[in-house]
Amino acid sequence: MGRIFVVELEGRSYRCKFCKTHLALVSDVFSKAFHSRRGKAYLFNKAVNVTVGTLEERMMLSGLHTVGDIYCCCCGQIVGWKYEAAHEKSQQYKEGKCVLERVCIVDEPDFCSEFYIDTCPTVTVSDSEDA
Repeated sequence: MGRIFVVELEGRSYRCKFCKTHLALVSDVFSKAFHSRRGKAYLFNKAVNVTVGTLEERMMLSGLHTVGDIYCCCCGQIVGWKYEAAHEKSQQYKEGKCVLERVCIVDEPDFCSEFYIDTCPTVTVSDSEDA
């Protein structure tokens, strides 16, 4: 197995929920109107730090597509899928694009809020202290 080189994205990005690895830029969102078995999903023009699994034919709500699940390259979790081919002409705009499931990703404001530090500590007085 080779060495994994992780791409760090500049600007606001979506990250893997499980390991916080950068996956896609907010500016690369093509559509927020997608759905997966597990809920909402976003279509991206491109994603980084992912590997594509075995390609298969899947019947989706919009028709038959050739897709491969995409995995976070760091933790191995499935984070969505990539459209390799669309069999209907009206769906060919999806080819080469990736869908990331919202349940598997966090955006940077969510990520940063985990490290919130309260700069206004509250003063507490206990009964054992002299006031």
